[in-house]
Amino acid sequence: MREFDADGLLVCKYQASIFERSLIKTECGSAVFIRRFMNSDVAAHLDTSTFANEATAPDEAFDLIDKQYGPSTYGSERYSADELYWMGYLYRYWAYVYGTRSSNIYKKIGARDLRTLYPAYHTLDPAQAIERIAEARGFSLAPLTLDEQVELLRRIRAKHAKRRTA
Repeated sequence: MREFDADGLLVCKYQASIFERSLIKTECGSAVFIRRFMNSDVAAHLDTSTFANEATAPDEAFDLIDKQYGPSTYGSERYSADELYWMGYLYRYWAYVYGTRSSNIYKKIGARDLRTLYPAYHTLDPAQAIERIAEARGFSLAPLTLDEQVELLRRIRAKHAKRRTA
């Protein structure tokens, strides 16, 4: 777990502004934009610790996502600017402090589910909100031990081997 510092604040505000600006910069639904963003190369780049030294204008993120996935008009439901800002900030805080990849966080809680928590959690400290989400969803925020990582790898390999023989 990393301490939340000035670089963390910068990157959280950056991603929050991207989410908020998606209302005017994209034609797709908010959940679609968030899914694309959280799985994008842009989010993967934000997951690296070098981002603060390489910050670009938030509007460039939309061009990079369109370049990666192509433009989209899919989805019609648009979230409020406040919801989007909070979601962007919370997702990035989670990735920054806990050292978790954006795509993995999105797998744990997607945009539609996170949006339902906005009314209850948006006034909480981000760390408290994340802890409550993890508790409610039944997963740990602690990094896996080496033994847990090895066991997980064994299960994945066994699963793939089973598919190949089927």
